[in-house]
Amino acid sequence: MKLGIIGLPQSGKSTIFAAVAGARGEEKASRSDQRIATVIVPDERVAFLSDIFKPKKSTYTHIEYLLPSQAPSTGGTKTENAVLTQARACDALIHVVRNFKTMGGLEPDPEADFWKAEEEMILCDLVVAEKKVERMELDAKRGKKPDAEEHGLIHSCREMLEAGEPLRVNPSLATAPALRGFTFLSAKPQMVVINNDDEDEALPGWKRQPPDVEMMVVRGRLEKDIGAMSPEEAKEFMEAYHIQESALDRVIKSSYRLLHLISFFTVLNEEVRAWALREGLPALEAAGTVHSDMKKGFIRAEVLSFDHLKSCGSFNEAKQQGLVHLEGKDYIVKDGDIIQFRFNI
Repeated sequence: MKLGIIGLPQSGKSTIFAAVAGARGEEKASRSDQRIATVIVPDERVAFLSDIFKPKKSTYTHIEYLLPSQAPSTGGTKTENAVLTQARACDALIHVVRNFKTMGGLEPDPEADFWKAEEEMILCDLVVAEKKVERMELDAKRGKKPDAEEHGLIHSCREMLEAGEPLRVNPSLATAPALRGFTFLSAKPQMVVINNDDEDEALPGWKRQPPDVEMMVVRGRLEKDIGAMSPEEAKEFMEAYHIQESALDRVIKSSYRLLHLISFFTVLNEEVRAWALREGLPALEAAGTVHSDMKKGFIRAEVLSFDHLKSCGSFNEAKQQGLVHLEGKDYIVKDGDIIQFRFNI
C-alpha cells in the first residue's frame, strides 16, 4: 500500500515526509527523483508471537509513503499538476496544508489552501472524465457500442465533478472496479495534515469542513528534528512539547484507517510474519497475499485468534480448548487472526 504526500508549494511536504519516515523508515529515490519511504508498521503482537513460537525471523508489515518530485524550473499550476499526476498511482493521499508563517512573513490560511488544492484535483478529474465521455461519443458515432456500466459510471462522475464534489463522498462510485483504471484523485481516501509551528498544538477551526477526510495536526519542523534524535533525546523533547505519540505512529494508524486495513499473522518456515489485508476480504484473498500458489491450491484455513492464543498461553492449549477452527475460502479474515493455510498444487 502506498500513500502520496501532496500539497501546495511551501506547505512543508518534504518536512512532513521526513517526519513520517523517521527512524523506522528506509528511504529511496526513483529515477524521476521521487522520494519513497518504506516504513515498518509497529505491532506488539508480532513480538508476543515470536516469544511463543521462537522463530528464526520476525517480519512486520510495511507501508510506503511517496513524495512526488517537483521540477525546480517549473512553478504554479504546472508544478502542482505534475505532483498530482504522480500521486495518481497511490492508494490514498496525505494532503499537507501550511499553518505557519513563511520566511517572507506570509501569514497562513490553511482552509483556503486546502480548498485550492481540492478544487485543482476535482478539475483534473473532470478533464479525465470529459475526455472519456468524448471518446465514448465518438465511438458511438462510429457504431461501437460503449460498455453500459462504464458509460453510466463515468457520466455520474462527470456530474459530481461538474458540481464541485469530490468522488470520495460517494463510496460506491469512488471504489467501483470499472473505474479503477482512471485513478481519479478525488476518489482516493484522504487525510489532511495541518503543518503547525513548533509551539502550536491546536487544530485550527474551519468555517467549512472538508467532506470525508480525517484531520491531524503535525508540528512538522519539530517532529522532523525529533525523528533524527536518539530515543532518549526524543523522549525528552516529546515530553517538553506535550507530544504523546510521534507523527510517524499517528500517521501509520490513520493510514490503516484510511485504507481499511487489518493485520493477520502466519507462522511459516520458522518465520512469524504480519500481513496487511483490506478489511472484509475472505481467506482466499489472504492466502493469495502470502503466496499465489496458496490461493490457487487453497483447501482450508486453520485459524486461531490472537486474543485466544494470548489467553491460553500456547497453541496446543488453544487447540485443546477447541479454539482452533478450520475455515473455507469464504471465511472473512479478522484482525489478529493467526492462519495456517492448507493447500495443494
